[in-house]
Amino acid sequence: MIKNDFYIVSGGPGVGKTTLINELGRIGFVTVEEEARRIIKDQLSIGGDGVPWKNKALYAQLMFDASVKTYEEIKSVDSQEPVYFDRGILDAVCYMHMENIPVSKETVEMVHKCAYNRNVFILPPWREIYETDSERKQSWKEALSTFDKMKETYLEYGYHVIEVPKVSVLERQRFIVEKTKIKSPRA
Repeated sequence: MIKNDFYIVSGGPGVGKTTLINELGRIGFVTVEEEARRIIKDQLSIGGDGVPWKNKALYAQLMFDASVKTYEEIKSVDSQEPVYFDRGILDAVCYMHMENIPVSKETVEMVHKCAYNRNVFILPPWREIYETDSERKQSWKEALSTFDKMKETYLEYGYHVIEVPKVSVLERQRFIVEKTKIKSPRA
């Protein structure tokens, strides 16, 4: 079942997704944090292998499972409010494709079961704001490749990709609100 009020904000690493999600939250929208960074932090804190530079398959599965769990938890609230996700379930599938990790039939079925609004907002690579850190270790070249693969994956699964312009976070927030035709709860 498609949740038309569930919106994905996606893209490669270091393009301002989290900053944009935080801005949407600041003006009153319900937002959901990215699972990938949380998983990396958790795995680092316990000395686990589920990080992309140790065990890519485990990391992908942790990311996928956490994304599905979060989707189902948010859906169970049955609110009529729009929700903006910092990445979606398909981001984990995209990672699997990029790392040549087999995608099971059950995974594909779950992707179809947990459908979002067909309009997906994707942030393009932006060299001027790109930075690496202890959890984001991808090179600029990998960031470019990730963007292309993300776009390809969402299109492959029937989503309409809307590229968010490289402008200030406030202008990006306004762009998304305008495209979804939803008023800010604090407006």
